[in-house]
Amino acid sequence: MSQNVIEFTDANFQSEIKEGVTLVDFWATWCNPCRMQSPIIEKIAEKTAGKIKVGKCNVDDNQEVANQYGIFSIPTLVIFKNGEEVERMVGLQQENAISTKLDSYHG
Repeated sequence: MSQNVIEFTDANFQSEIKEGVTLVDFWATWCNPCRMQSPIIEKIAEKTAGKIKVGKCNVDDNQEVANQYGIFSIPTLVIFKNGEEVERMVGLQQENAISTKLDSYHG
């Protein structure tokens, strides 16, 4: 995993998303589309380093957070702004689609 990609857990989730714009990739190791999404997430993390937090949350290891946000399909990408969910994308997403959504929340 890239050094710019945060690993979100049940323990750190709320503190990590509470300020600014955060992109969370909810995924699991056994999910093929999740594995395809991963390099795209890493590329976005590199491009937005210092401006937007980008990270991944393994739904198998962090069921409390996954349940709290009603994650039923993966990959699911959720954008948070100051701790509030503002956008949700379900399924494999292309880099430009994700970037466009992030740009609308981070002026």
